[in-house]
Amino acid sequence: MRWVAAQFADQPEEMIEQLKSFWHPDLGQQELFDGFSENTLTNYFLPYGIAPNFLINGKTYVVPMVIEESSVVAAASSAAKFWMSRGGFQAKVLSTKKLGQVHFTWPGDINKLIGVFGELETLLLQEAKPLMVNMEKRGGGVIDIELRDLRDLEPDYYQLFVSFETCDSMGANFINSVLESFARTMEDFFDTHPVFAEERGAFNVIMAILSNYTPECLVRAWVECPVEELEGACGDMDPLTFADRLHRAVRIAHIDPHRAATHNKGIFNGVDAVVLATGNDFRAVEACGHTYAAREGKYRSLSHCSVEKGHFKFWLDLPLALGTVGGLTKLHPLARKSLDILGHPSSPELMMIIAATGLAQNFAALRSLVTTGIQRGHMKMHLMNILNHLRAGEEEKDRAIRFFKDKAVSFTSVRDFLERHDEQKSKTSPKRKQESGR
Repeated sequence: MRWVAAQFADQPEEMIEQLKSFWHPDLGQQELFDGFSENTLTNYFLPYGIAPNFLINGKTYVVPMVIEESSVVAAASSAAKFWMSRGGFQAKVLSTKKLGQVHFTWPGDINKLIGVFGELETLLLQEAKPLMVNMEKRGGGVIDIELRDLRDLEPDYYQLFVSFETCDSMGANFINSVLESFARTMEDFFDTHPVFAEERGAFNVIMAILSNYTPECLVRAWVECPVEELEGACGDMDPLTFADRLHRAVRIAHIDPHRAATHNKGIFNGVDAVVLATGNDFRAVEACGHTYAAREGKYRSLSHCSVEKGHFKFWLDLPLALGTVGGLTKLHPLARKSLDILGHPSSPELMMIIAATGLAQNFAALRSLVTTGIQRGHMKMHLMNILNHLRAGEEEKDRAIRFFKDKAVSFTSVRDFLERHDEQKSKTSPKRKQESGR
């Protein structure tokens, strides 16, 4: 810390004190946090909030969310409240299969490989058995092993394509350990089996690693109601116009990748916030979700909408590889609390909760876009951030909140309001002048 401060701060001691101010007062707890990563200096705080009103499959949830963006938690809560009186969210897990690969090259006759593959598969499972005992006791383990010939894409290139069930754990460490065991077994097998005598030494494992693309670890969440029951969501519009406009907005996100990227980002505003709150890997979830959105060769919306025969339906299919045991889900104290708040869900139940939250966020964003516009609600929530940036006092904040209650909020409009307020009080703030001139 002292080296960093000496290298990068004009006032090193001030920087050190600031970094220390974010330490946990319990040093034992701080040591726990330091152990999550390397070269840690301090903790980086993000707001931890809750979104009430989520009725999912007839059960009510209060959903913990970790996110720094204004309006996300409020929007998700508002959408959840709207749908609570219309049957709530429905959700179901379509499949829970996770994947891993051993990538290897071999220049020999593929028929030799196919001929002994059954023997190899038996040996792979036998030698990895000690790694799989506990997972198999919980109902998981290796589901399938497939040989994939990809020589048309890369010379001599094959994959061992392996499917796993990891129950309530995300399973990354388990999957990677099994795959690395498979790789060692394959190396010995190719080196000693008589059928490969002519190609001895030609087999080469490139890598053995899980895939974060898990299209068969999939959950669906949806809401639906008669079109007339959308009354209350659509401002000054009639329900049918609102339904048609929202349907068209989703169609645009299926047609145009530029819109789809922003559309799906809104979904992940909700998804990532719960993934973070529960100690899961938001980077893996994002990578998988965006890959799934492009699975047909073009990047598209993850959500869908239909308006047919007076009935509105809005749904989302999302691949989610999550865990509720192991990793940070039990190690991080707030991740544990999040799972407590959610009622100690299983991994499939958490998949449904997170998918419903993403769908709620998407509905809230689309509702704003096709009615009042996104900035009206978003910038209202952002007003306090602007006031803090401009170093407004408590009196000024109170006046600004009252003034902008029925007016559009922007950085410029807030700054101009504060400057007018200063002029009225005949007290010009040098600090604000400096900020305003940037």
